[in-house]
Amino acid sequence: MAVKDSAPATIDPELKNDLVMELPVAGKPWPAIVRALRNDDYRLFWGGCLLSNVGTWMQNVAQGWLVLELSNSSYWLGMVGFAASFPFLLFTLFGGVIADRVNKRKLLMATQTAQMLFAFVLALLTYFKVITIRQLVLIAFCNGVANALNAPTYQALVPRLVSAEDLPNAIALNSAQFNMSRIIGPTLGGYAMAWIGMAGNFFLNAFSFLAVLWPLHKMRYPEETPARHGSVLRSLRDGIAYVRESAQMSAVVLLIMSASLLLLPFITFIPYFARDVLHAGERGLGFLMACSGIGALTGAGIIAYLGKIRWRGRVIVFAGLFVMAAVLVLCYSKIFALSAAMSFCEGLGMIISLSTVNVTMQQLSSDAMRGRVMSIYAASFLGLPPVGCLIVGEMSRHLLTEHAIAILTGLAMMCYVGFYSVSKELRGLD
Repeated sequence: MAVKDSAPATIDPELKNDLVMELPVAGKPWPAIVRALRNDDYRLFWGGCLLSNVGTWMQNVAQGWLVLELSNSSYWLGMVGFAASFPFLLFTLFGGVIADRVNKRKLLMATQTAQMLFAFVLALLTYFKVITIRQLVLIAFCNGVANALNAPTYQALVPRLVSAEDLPNAIALNSAQFNMSRIIGPTLGGYAMAWIGMAGNFFLNAFSFLAVLWPLHKMRYPEETPARHGSVLRSLRDGIAYVRESAQMSAVVLLIMSASLLLLPFITFIPYFARDVLHAGERGLGFLMACSGIGALTGAGIIAYLGKIRWRGRVIVFAGLFVMAAVLVLCYSKIFALSAAMSFCEGLGMIISLSTVNVTMQQLSSDAMRGRVMSIYAASFLGLPPVGCLIVGEMSRHLLTEHAIAILTGLAMMCYVGFYSVSKELRGLD
């Protein structure tokens, strides 16, 4: 599954932070922290996405380990990361245009089915021990194409499953389920590799897609009249112009682009730190990724409980700087406990920053432009890490991988401080 949040054009500013809401479902009030789950279709979809994302994280753990087993090279880790993420740069913007033109549920079912088939292919090739590093790169690329179409469609679908007043909470719960899967998936993935091998992880991920396909088939999806006027390129240009005309959206997109290029590539190289720096093995890799998930889940819980975040520009910037500081420490840590603690801090800061960005972009967008706006955000966030992965992979040929990641992270910190210093729109974003 591997996708996250969504939200509305306008959101009730008087959101309450009470522990219990007055609106009952099935005769019982729902706690404010999970209020969006009172919407039946959203609750069904949320549960399916949780199970599917657990499978995705299990595959991610095994795939990174498989790359090292096949190549013993940080360079190929970077290449696989590039192949998996580069389609976001190529296709996500068009995915947003498509999401605004077609039935979002049917498109999501198609992308999820494609990813399920790719997981089965990877499982079979690995099980029969005929997988090669180039085949792995190709499968990663195909998965990336499906996910590039999937991400903006998911972003645009969720607001149609909940009421307007529940949308901020739905965003936080999407982050929570995604990061619960980051805790459960890598932990299970590490043990599953030890018990049933990497192919077993890939098979389990393939079956996990059924958990989200079934809710998509069963939900009472509201009727929609997709826009079909104008060419795809014209619609794309309109979306880009819409974002550029908003000084606040433009500032946020530029900030996220710098983090996407310079900071996010470190995620691809976590298997390197686990195996070659900390000498922790498969279970250590799973535990490091789970610690990041625990931190992210904590951050999502904070966002869900607060409901409305004030001074969003400051929250986005300073939470991002917190993440970068944690990554710098992780780069040079030789102590597993310290690395685990930094993984927790990275996950905590990352989800607070990204959830705030997501809510901001959705609130600033109109309903008609939401698919395109969120595709621009998704392309900014997910499209540039492959370029960063290539840079780190090439730099790792000439210096230690941890030095390469630390250099890029330091540049990301300089960009964040610089953007915050010169952008009044960012500082004034409330």
